[in-house]
Amino acid sequence: MGFTLIEVLVSLLILSVLAATAWKGVDAMSSARQVADGNLKQTLRLQSVMAQLEADLAQVMDTMVVAGMQFDGANLRMTRRSGAGVQVVVWSLRQGRWQRWASPVTSKVGELQDFWARSMQLQGKEAGTLTALQGVEQWQVYCFRSGAMSNCQSTGNLAQANAAQAKQAAAAATTTAAAAAAAAAANLSREQLPSAIRCRLILGEGSGVSGMVTRDLLLAPQPNQN
Repeated sequence: MGFTLIEVLVSLLILSVLAATAWKGVDAMSSARQVADGNLKQTLRLQSVMAQLEADLAQVMDTMVVAGMQFDGANLRMTRRSGAGVQVVVWSLRQGRWQRWASPVTSKVGELQDFWARSMQLQGKEAGTLTALQGVEQWQVYCFRSGAMSNCQSTGNLAQANAAQAKQAAAAATTTAAAAAAAAAANLSREQLPSAIRCRLILGEGSGVSGMVTRDLLLAPQPNQN
């Protein structure tokens, strides 16, 4: 028993519809997988970046030469231990790019002061600058002092550095810190380093992980603070 031409055409039409439907399903699954893979990569990237920030804060050191840590609303500056010396590290937000800049390592007071001054004039294209994360719309940092989170730009948190504390810091620190002990011995009022910070990022579509991310990160204990 044979088939008429019309029956063959109808069969072909049905097969074409089924094939198109199946292709759309496969294409949708492929697109969903690509999106999921992209989100996973961005999530891993974000975790890696936060781990780097946490590592920086875990090595923060108040040398008594420059501020141990300072946040001005857009830039988070810190001095951190690195090998046989210290270096200045700056995290900054520029046009949606969260960047990290690190100075060379030094054990000389003059060089450290120069690096700190240079960190105040960064344009985002200097050697040592890396784009850690893109698509960051907003960045907020809060400092944990005296048992509470507060604005890091508050000027009411001062620590008095005395001679005994300076000697204790110099005994356990690098050459840079030891050379700076004389400044602490003069009982200079300095901004108290927080024991932790709260970092809050508002991520846009460009980051691949939209929404708000909040992390509480500890700073290295400072033997030369009250």
